[in-house]
Amino acid sequence: MLALGLTQGTAIARPASAQAGTGSRTAAAADDPYTQAFLTQYGKIKDAANGYFSPDGLPYHSVETLMVEAPDHGHQTTSEAVSFWMWLEAAYGRVTGDWAPFNAAWAVAEKTIIPQHADQPTSDSYNPSAPATYAAEHPLPSGYPSAMNGSVPVGKDPLSAELASSYGTMDVYGMHWLMDLDNVYGYGNKPGTGGESGPGAGASFINTYQRGAQESVWETVPQPTTDLFKYGGPNGYLDLFVGDSSYAKQWKYTNAPDADARAVQAAYWAYRWASEQGKESQVAASVAKAAKMGDYLRYAMFDKYFKRIGDCTDPNSCPAASGRDSQHYLLSWYYAWGGSAGTGGGWAWRIGDSASHQGYQNPLAAWALSNVPSLTPKSATAKSDWSKSLTRQLEFLTWLQSSEGALAGGCTNSWEGSYSAPPAGTPTFYGMAYDWQPVYHDPASNNWFGFQAWGMERVAAYYYVTGNAAAEAVLSKWVAWASSETTIGSDGSFRFPSTLNWTGQPDTWNAASPGDNAGLHVSVVNYANDVGVGAAYVKTLTYYAAKSGDEDAAALAKALLDAMALNTTDKGISVPETRLDYNRFEDEVYIPSGWSGTMPNGDPIRPGATFIGIRSWYKDDPDWPKVQAYLDGGDAPTFTYHRFWAQAALALAFAIYAELLVEGGGEPGGDTEPPTAPAGLTVTATTKDSVSLSWSAATDNVAVTGYDVYRNGVLAGNATGRTFTDTGLAAGTEYTYAVAARDAGGNTSALSDAVLATTKTGGSTGTGAVKVQYKSTDSSATDNQIRMGLQVVNTGSAPIDLSTVKVRYWFTADGGPSTFGTYCDYAALGSSTITHTVVAVSSPKTGADRCLEVGFTGGAGTLAAGASTGEIQLRLNKSDWSNFNESDDYSRATNTSYADSTKVGAYVAGSLAWGVEP
Repeated sequence: MLALGLTQGTAIARPASAQAGTGSRTAAAADDPYTQAFLTQYGKIKDAANGYFSPDGLPYHSVETLMVEAPDHGHQTTSEAVSFWMWLEAAYGRVTGDWAPFNAAWAVAEKTIIPQHADQPTSDSYNPSAPATYAAEHPLPSGYPSAMNGSVPVGKDPLSAELASSYGTMDVYGMHWLMDLDNVYGYGNKPGTGGESGPGAGASFINTYQRGAQESVWETVPQPTTDLFKYGGPNGYLDLFVGDSSYAKQWKYTNAPDADARAVQAAYWAYRWASEQGKESQVAASVAKAAKMGDYLRYAMFDKYFKRIGDCTDPNSCPAASGRDSQHYLLSWYYAWGGSAGTGGGWAWRIGDSASHQGYQNPLAAWALSNVPSLTPKSATAKSDWSKSLTRQLEFLTWLQSSEGALAGGCTNSWEGSYSAPPAGTPTFYGMAYDWQPVYHDPASNNWFGFQAWGMERVAAYYYVTGNAAAEAVLSKWVAWASSETTIGSDGSFRFPSTLNWTGQPDTWNAASPGDNAGLHVSVVNYANDVGVGAAYVKTLTYYAAKSGDEDAAALAKALLDAMALNTTDKGISVPETRLDYNRFEDEVYIPSGWSGTMPNGDPIRPGATFIGIRSWYKDDPDWPKVQAYLDGGDAPTFTYHRFWAQAALALAFAIYAELLVEGGGEPGGDTEPPTAPAGLTVTATTKDSVSLSWSAATDNVAVTGYDVYRNGVLAGNATGRTFTDTGLAAGTEYTYAVAARDAGGNTSALSDAVLATTKTGGSTGTGAVKVQYKSTDSSATDNQIRMGLQVVNTGSAPIDLSTVKVRYWFTADGGPSTFGTYCDYAALGSSTITHTVVAVSSPKTGADRCLEVGFTGGAGTLAAGASTGEIQLRLNKSDWSNFNESDDYSRATNTSYADSTKVGAYVAGSLAWGVEP
């Protein structure tokens, strides 16, 4: 196991090390603990016994098979995973000087996940003057199939001719986003065959999402990419998605631009590192493939149907574009291409995408494709396209930055996927409407912190390489926000944001005078310790610290990396996760009335079908009993997953940290100078059992990596930043505090001047007041359940520990049994963090002989001053399901929107803090 305090520390890299192509090293030093950690993690990933790779040589999405997220099975793979593999092998080449694995990753990709000519046999039939026939997107799956509409004007494709001229083919060179590596579904769309061979061994192309923004993974109908009508209904699966007068057998692929851009990014690092070793010729062929991929990746810069960019609010009147009027220059969510099955004649189509998400942008890839000769694509306009895309991406990220620093969702040229008019007052970016949740809504696409970390990691890498001021401005504000929301305990525990909440909107973009987005805000709903996201976060901090010299960022990168390293398993690094969403295995999958068909294994596809009903093979998975027990009313199942992308990202975090922030390759004995003593130690708050402190930064000749806090001369804890809260103290007691600074070399400063602090006496926690907001979600006062929504707001000036808070809703049992069932159907903090039980009132009052007592587990964390827990949806019933009469219940009201309720009590540490008891 890697120790929490790895012996080599954070020396800020010299600015010269951030210039491309400098140095002449043959390979990285491998004697520092972070490089060793990279090699250990790499070895676990490549160990065949650990099960990361399929027989075809592609990485599985995860080692474990029972997994539903974007892919709906662990032994699928994504272009995302393949791009992480390429980057992993590039880092291995830097460390060892061996570039064969990097080249092998590209070779495997070309034989598998990049469709070959046999997989797109009628590409020659493509007509760039008529790229595709319009079909509107719809908000809900029930809006499908969507009718084809040839009367809606569609623009011309300006890329096709120059791509064909550059590469001598009409085939598209990009990764399809999803493959079924064990052919679990049984379609048998084997790469290089263009066929549908059915069940049996071998990887298969597949696809899933097709039906609008609300279609979650739990509502998808998987389908083959080459649909020869062997499975599904009489028209295969096509008429589930599009409505037409007749249907033809066909092939179709979807590209995920962030993955192809990451592959380009990996190739840039490989070229840079190999060049430093004098081995650029060893990677030249693979780098050329990345440049070619970047050429085709430009399809992601275009509106879906090549319509004019900006103010496109009606499908019929929005004009078809020619030339570059349809090019938004951002990395959109996808591009796609397809055609008729068979060879010769036929037809083919291509589309871009109108919606762009902040988390998909990659300024480093755009910079490399427009500035590094070996990565400059062949096509005549590619370099200028990527140069303009770089500028546009940086503007886009600036436009989306909230007042706090996090980045809001994105924009679209086609509101709701149908070129509809957005709501009045919607701000725009070059005429494209702001969308806080672009592309998908279940769950909201920009509520996951992972998209923050992924996106900002690329911005940070670009900043590290170029020092770009626009990137630095966005990055420094983001790092300050993210750091303030990150906690690392002295016991090695760690957490950072998980789910975000957005309010307001950005100002309409004005390139000459950007607004300050004073009305755009983010708050953190809950926190998590996802190691894959944490790895991206560490890389962001590392790149930023290495270029800027920010010591706090460097220290946080080290502390977080060390903390994650404590969670070692035999297969990598992972933490357990409880999957509350697995109750959706029984969700209905919308099938239109009258439609029927079968999956390759015989599962029926018809109205009323469920997720598990068309995937019955999941019931043979060895982990299925845990899910079944949950569906039967038991606890939510817990898994320790090993996702390939996350494990590769962790390995890369070790390697990048070692390269950029471990001075001299980790050679010991270089730094013996201690930091200066911290100054300005101040007591910022006290409660009956805690003291909060802050101090000014110490300085060091290399970098300060942390602080040790002493209480009465004894170490009380550690901090990576300049604040600390000491908890578990006695009430009404005086304590003496002092702080010392530590650096990367293990040197410790003298103690700061001491301060005295006295905890408060008894009673209040000292964390401020709370209030409860209530809304009725119960349309009937006389049925057999009581339903409500609650949320708690911290109206004080300091954070409050939610585990000390209880909420009481008073009601009458109206006879019947004395036992009750209670349920939390939804909580913004996560239902697993909410406790709920019915308690008898010791002295019954009119309208109140029972109360529903709602509390919070330690996992709910703290609630910031001014923040809300977000919605908590609750219900209860008597054990015999007899009816209530709620009309006289003390706490009941009829408002259906949240409002302050003084008849719902809130207690902090057992004392009434809000409301009036009955």
